[in-house]
Amino acid sequence: MIEYRNVCKSFDGVRVLADVSCSLPESKITVFVGPSGVGKSVLMRMIVGLERPDSGAVLVGGENVAALDERGLYRLRRRMGMLFQDGALFDSMTAGENVAFPLRRHTRLSEREIDRVVAEKLALVGMPDCAPRYPSELSGGMRKRVGLARAIALEPEIVLFDEPTSGLDPLMADAIDDLILDMQRTLGCTFVVNSHDIPGTFKIADSIGVLHDERLVAFGEREEIIRSHDPVLTNFFARHRGR
Repeated sequence: MIEYRNVCKSFDGVRVLADVSCSLPESKITVFVGPSGVGKSVLMRMIVGLERPDSGAVLVGGENVAALDERGLYRLRRRMGMLFQDGALFDSMTAGENVAFPLRRHTRLSEREIDRVVAEKLALVGMPDCAPRYPSELSGGMRKRVGLARAIALEPEIVLFDEPTSGLDPLMADAIDDLILDMQRTLGCTFVVNSHDIPGTFKIADSIGVLHDERLVAFGEREEIIRSHDPVLTNFFARHRGR
């Protein structure tokens, strides 16, 4: 579904990614972990064409994202949903209006059909009664749930999660991890997650990629990564396991 081929990227002469290559399995959850500033978000932004590699290529469904024109990018992004780190809800809109936003922008559904989809998606994320409430009336975890409902409103093939448990207490973070697992099983689409949360990563990931010093130092199935004796991996997991 998603493939990185020898991707390199620098900003103002500072290299962020060097020769990153991996293939993300379809209909599975892939989690990228690594210290802050290591390029996890850059990799994610490349999937939707918000960043372009200096060299190498990012392919989604066999298409080179950097080679797409504006129409091609629109078509590609129509197949994706994204949950931003802070939920990124519109403060002036209710929860229901936030979920309805991509439906009104990208479909020709009637208002009655939009209301049905909004109710369905909010129920799916465990927020069936919050449609009239504004983001300021919701907790951090509730805002993330509404953000996820909006991300899946168009029934995407790929859903991207940027630090989905950041800023949440351990109990709420665990609840969001459970929700991610439930959503992937229900929807059957490809999930890509950036995270600092090592226990959460071990819980939800089918595959794990570890970024360190500009490079993807490991990529593989969860059990393979957990059992690895590579000192870079064992030291990183030991330092971050409690976060």
